[in-house]
Amino acid sequence: MKCPFCSKEDLKVLESRDVDDSKLRRRRECLACKNRFTTYETIEIAPLRVVKKGGKIEKFDNNKIMDGIIVACEKRPVTTDKMNKVVDSIERALARRGKKDIKSSVIGTMVMNKLKALDKVAYIRFASVYKEFEDVGSFKDEIKKIS
Repeated sequence: MKCPFCSKEDLKVLESRDVDDSKLRRRRECLACKNRFTTYETIEIAPLRVVKKGGKIEKFDNNKIMDGIIVACEKRPVTTDKMNKVVDSIERALARRGKKDIKSSVIGTMVMNKLKALDKVAYIRFASVYKEFEDVGSFKDEIKKIS
């Protein structure tokens, strides 16, 4: 890393602090020009891949999870911040598994579990699509499970 002021590489870390689960804040000083600056480091996670039902493999996209959660939470008292936290926690949990390929069913189950704790109506909405409910009885059975 080079100093943004003088481009020298002689730097000293004065302080390190966790910002959140995936970021680190470092206060640095250039030993050549004595200027101080702050850097933020993000943990780079190996790219994940999703194995779909039919065996097709595609790149993991947390926006797809967010899209499903947004639809499930429509007109519900769930903030965008809470939805983002759900998506972030799922992505971190997947990364901690240490596997590059993740079955879509694992992701779907994780989303359902998070929604169940967040908002029961959103959970039922998501589950109805994810579990492919075909009749009212399926809805009733799922509602009984969470009641």
